[in-house]
Amino acid sequence: MELIIVFAPLLAFLTAGLFGKQIGDAGAQFVTCAGVIIAAFFSVVMFMDVVFDGDTRVITLATWMSSGDFQVNWALRFDQLTAVMLCVINIVSACVHVYSIGYMSHDKAKGRFMAYLSLFTFAMLMLVTSDNLVQLFFGWEGVGLASYLLIGFWNHKDSANKAAVKAFIVNRVGDFGLALGIMATFVVFGTVQFDAIFEQAEEMSALTFDFLGFELHALTTISLLLFMGAVGKSAQLGLHTWLPDAMEGPTPVSALSHAATMVTAGVFLLARFSPVFEYAPFALEVVTVVGACTAFVAATIGLTQFDIKRVIAYSTMSQLGYMFFAIGVSAYGAAIFHLMTHAFFKALLFLGAGSVIHAMSDEQDMRKMGSIWKEIPYTYVMMWIGSLALAGMPFFAGYFSKDIILEAAFAADSKVGMFAFWMGIAAALMTAFYSWRLILMTFHGKPRASKKVMDHLHESPSVMISPLVVLATGALFAGYVFYGGFVGSAHHDTEVHHEVTALGDSHVEEEPVDTFKWDKEHFWGEAIKVLPENDTVEAAHSVPFWVKKLPIVVGLVGIFFAYVVYLWREGLAVKIAAAFAPLHRLFFNKWYFDELYDRIFVTKAWSLGRFFSVRGDRKTIDGFGPDGISSLSMRMGGVFSKFQSGFLFQYAFIMIIGLFALVTWLMYRITLGGY
Repeated sequence: MELIIVFAPLLAFLTAGLFGKQIGDAGAQFVTCAGVIIAAFFSVVMFMDVVFDGDTRVITLATWMSSGDFQVNWALRFDQLTAVMLCVINIVSACVHVYSIGYMSHDKAKGRFMAYLSLFTFAMLMLVTSDNLVQLFFGWEGVGLASYLLIGFWNHKDSANKAAVKAFIVNRVGDFGLALGIMATFVVFGTVQFDAIFEQAEEMSALTFDFLGFELHALTTISLLLFMGAVGKSAQLGLHTWLPDAMEGPTPVSALSHAATMVTAGVFLLARFSPVFEYAPFALEVVTVVGACTAFVAATIGLTQFDIKRVIAYSTMSQLGYMFFAIGVSAYGAAIFHLMTHAFFKALLFLGAGSVIHAMSDEQDMRKMGSIWKEIPYTYVMMWIGSLALAGMPFFAGYFSKDIILEAAFAADSKVGMFAFWMGIAAALMTAFYSWRLILMTFHGKPRASKKVMDHLHESPSVMISPLVVLATGALFAGYVFYGGFVGSAHHDTEVHHEVTALGDSHVEEEPVDTFKWDKEHFWGEAIKVLPENDTVEAAHSVPFWVKKLPIVVGLVGIFFAYVVYLWREGLAVKIAAAFAPLHRLFFNKWYFDELYDRIFVTKAWSLGRFFSVRGDRKTIDGFGPDGISSLSMRMGGVFSKFQSGFLFQYAFIMIIGLFALVTWLMYRITLGGY
């Protein structure tokens, strides 16, 4: 079962990739969908086995690296954290694979696209089942490679090629930090195996070491370096600019890679290293602040965008910020809870947006939509469900997971925790507003599309709608069903089994029963470690009433204002934008991050590259190297060619000169030698 979960998508990729011409597009679609669906089924079985029966295990496949005392095994780790991630990855991936059959039906390379999706799924599975940092890095880079291939899949578009390169390069910045973090971990702990690292974390909590000439706290340094890798992969503020541009890829890519799986790899990494982060309080504070700022900034940008996929992309970035500041306040279970619920409703929103784009003849600008809900009612309902979950409305999935994060931030009772709480509340207000801005501009109001597009408007086929139903089910019920396990209170009365036997005058015998308890301590087991004084999830259940209800209130306010601005008072949006022109310009231009990076890094890198290319490579290396030697050879050849005149007297004259030179050289050697 374990091998099927991980390697079924790989086998599907190899089959579709190597034998695509033989089996055809239909065969490639069948093989890849079957591989991921089978993996999804066994992932659910694995989840039940690990969580309810506590059957965690590590399966060693082979020795990967062995050098002296250093050994890295190729092993698959199955614990509670892995089981959750396996279900999220494979269920969402299965939905995306099936959806892609309809969405990519007119594409000429649909077989190759399906193969890439399966490759991405396998790389993500390798990441979350890794038992050591080297194997994790393999999956980490594999995900980056597959994402590059998928973002640039439509390589006939220059914008897609640029977006793929941008994602690859920006992620390399974060990956450099991750690589340093792995090296620092090995220096401190002498191993890259997770269990060995986590067992030593407490005794290493006071250790310092020399890093770049500074005496630094070892675990804080390691944590910040690992966090740098997570910032790049999970599009946190500073290394986030690749994510909106990645929307140039096909919509199924956005749903799988940039909403539910790849971008959550950073959250998974930090949760996996909770035993280390717990002893690095400064690193946790940094994570909290960066996550809170990301949630707020991304929400402000989402208010002003018009591309339907980019609005959802900035929403993804904002929700990832929630997950990060949850980790920053040690609410790891809440972060993974939101990761899981977010995967359902955000994949639902992306695929729903793809259904809108499919119906609108590939139109993505919301300003060219409107009044289409009657024509695509199923898509409309699915988008409502996804938006309600995103806005945190009772009793959708986002209501349970996002609220517990905000409550945990408040319960942290710290400056950074309170900062994260209020930034999260502000982001929740804006999230509700731009979610209903999207709904109203896309489906309501006056029709703004051309007559040709409106005449062609149609609902998506069932092969695209059915995956939305699966994801909508998760968006509706995942929060309620899994709340107790992921973040529920551990304070329950001990269950006692009463067994009565009639033996003379003695009747009653009481025996405690070892039954499974649906609370976070029993759910997570050893997969996540939280110090007792840092257990903000437990404290979150006791926060004041207004803290629990404030996210709902601001969500309703945001929805109300969206109706006022975009449905009841036409033209008000333009007036507000004009009244706050500088602020609107800042948000619309994405806080000028791209322009700033272009001026600081890109233009200087191009100038430096041109200098080395022209002065260094062409004029110096080539000039004095192969080009210089060949040029000298040609000039010397030109000189010697003048002696090839065809006259015998000239050849005789040259021979006499040569003979004279030879005799002169011999006489010189004899004289110099003294004989």
